[in-house]
Amino acid sequence: MNGCAVLKSKGEYTIFQFNNDIIRFMTSERLERYTKIVEWDHGYLVVMAKYKNIGEVEEYIDLIPILDKLYYDVDKFLEPIKEVKIDYAA
Repeated sequence: MNGCAVLKSKGEYTIFQFNNDIIRFMTSERLERYTKIVEWDHGYLVVMAKYKNIGEVEEYIDLIPILDKLYYDVDKFLEPIKEVKIDYAA
C-alpha cells in the first residue's frame, strides 16, 4: 500500500480508487474532468473541476456518506490514505 488514492471521472461518474476498491458515484453530465486536488482531509476533498460551458470551478466531495451507504468501515478505509491524485491514465 502506497497511501495514494486516485480520483477521476468517466461520463456521468466520479471514480475514487484506493488499492482494490473502486467507488463510483453519479456526477454532473457537464463535468469534463477534475484538474487539481486542492485539499484532502480524511474523506473530504476540495478539487478544481472543468465543466462544459462553465469553465473551471472549485468543488467539494464528501466521501464519508457515500462510504457509509456502501457499508464500509469508514475510518479503517480512509486512515491509510495520505494523498489523492488525479490520474486519467489509471
